[in-house]
Amino acid sequence: MRADTLGRWARAEWGALYLAVRGPLVERRWRALPMTLGAVCLTGVTQIVQNSSWGHQVVQNLGGVRGEDPLWLALLRTPLSLFVPALDLPVWGALAQILIVFGIAEICLGRWRTLVIAYVATLAGTLYARVGIALGPDHPIGLPASDAHVVDTGPSAAVVGLAVFLGWRYGAYVTAGAVIVAMAVEVALMENLAGKEHLAAIAAVLVLCAVAAVRQRRSRARAGSASGAPPIQS
Repeated sequence: MRADTLGRWARAEWGALYLAVRGPLVERRWRALPMTLGAVCLTGVTQIVQNSSWGHQVVQNLGGVRGEDPLWLALLRTPLSLFVPALDLPVWGALAQILIVFGIAEICLGRWRTLVIAYVATLAGTLYARVGIALGPDHPIGLPASDAHVVDTGPSAAVVGLAVFLGWRYGAYVTAGAVIVAMAVEVALMENLAGKEHLAAIAAVLVLCAVAAVRQRRSRARAGSASGAPPIQS
């Protein structure tokens, strides 16, 4: 692919997102990302605490969600579980994902919408795990009983969900599609709970995208009807 062709494609794919992020970030710098910086700090502190001799069980009691937990307890722990990184993965990866994806989302979508989408994505993964375990390994979307003891994905489901929503919202459809394909390949190759929870998060976010698209069409239709000329009287 020629450089000019690649440049045109990049502008078409990421131009709207770049313009939406650039202005607030240049004008306000780090002050444009208070929620994101707080999330990065909270995730870092959580990682330090859960790797200490005294803190692992504390973090698990407050933010560790498993399929075997009572539903009320899982729902109570889910908000903090967004910021509990996986023990078997390097924490810098989780921190970088949160900084980039949450940061872009906070600027483009606003603080509260970002948190809502992140929570919906995480909750979808949590609830899917319960449904999958109940269905059993013989069902196409079922899970083995052993997955009931596995801790949920942490911030990754929220990151994946936000990436897909941002891609849809700002016309970066190839990027959103690449995220979806990557998660599907992860499930095909690894067959782990985290990958399937990522797909559940994506499914929930796609529903949010569809609802937002319907609302946008209705809003444009109302705006067009309100601005239209009155009918000619015969």
